[in-house]
Amino acid sequence: MTRLDDEAFTADHALIQQVLTQVARRVVGQETMVERLIISLLTGGHVLLEGVPGLAKTLTVRTLAETIHTSFSRIQFTPDLLPADVVGTQVYDQSSGRFSVKQGPIFANIVLADEINRAPAKVQAALLEAMQEKQVTIGGTTFPLEEPFLVLATQNPIEQEGTYPLPEAQVDRFMLKLRVGYPKRDEEKEIMRRMASGDAIPVQAVATPAQILAARKHVAALALDERIVDYIVDLVHATRAPADARLPELVPLIEFGASPRATIALAQSSRAHAFLRGRTFVTPDDVKAMAPDVLRHRVLLTYEAEAENVTSEQVIARVLDTVPAP
Repeated sequence: MTRLDDEAFTADHALIQQVLTQVARRVVGQETMVERLIISLLTGGHVLLEGVPGLAKTLTVRTLAETIHTSFSRIQFTPDLLPADVVGTQVYDQSSGRFSVKQGPIFANIVLADEINRAPAKVQAALLEAMQEKQVTIGGTTFPLEEPFLVLATQNPIEQEGTYPLPEAQVDRFMLKLRVGYPKRDEEKEIMRRMASGDAIPVQAVATPAQILAARKHVAALALDERIVDYIVDLVHATRAPADARLPELVPLIEFGASPRATIALAQSSRAHAFLRGRTFVTPDDVKAMAPDVLRHRVLLTYEAEAENVTSEQVIARVLDTVPAP
């Protein structure tokens, strides 16, 4: 990297550290979740957060949005939600005799889709266009969504009544799927201390959308050695053809492997992971750290795997243990 690039890298890294500091003022623990949300911000990838209620998923997303001078909207998904409730609709003005467009909550930089699996298929289809194409069509007119644009969605894994399973095509649009767990005992004590008073904990907006977009360019320019590229491709290929990767025991367990979108997401997220650690190059450890979050929702298992209580995480762990790292 040139001297100017080094200066830009240092400035971007310091900026993201400020964002992390502000988030930590309100969110105790959950370092992995916070880091992965920052990675999504640095790559432009959407994130699906799965966890039981009360684990600060919504609080973390809202706090992250408050640390940036940007727009934020929260959509509470329900079974009776309509596509127009998300993307917007045309409204007839009697005084002028014309239709005008009323934009929906999707027109924001950071969109929190709360309990996304409660929405019916038509709403999922409308959201799919916004997530993939970064645009929305209302009444035959297409409106681009302003960058940065992120959909950070939550879903509850334990309550399935009144839910609609997300289509595989939409699940694949999420760059990362995170499993959010309970805090540690010491962290929970600190949560109680901070939240018991009921007073809101203020955070400062320390970044602008322009700074985030500039940081994205610098993250995308991080060095990715050809051996790392081969390693990423080998990992993803092993989920599709496990026998070729000397994993014959996984053949009856995997119905479908990860798509090429997983290869791209793993490269992008590995770069951002390296960036957060102050490095200008990607190592195999970066790839290994991001692989479970990138692949867990893209590796579809067979009925035999379900009968044997085999999870996608176990399959991915076996792949990471077997495929040789450079």
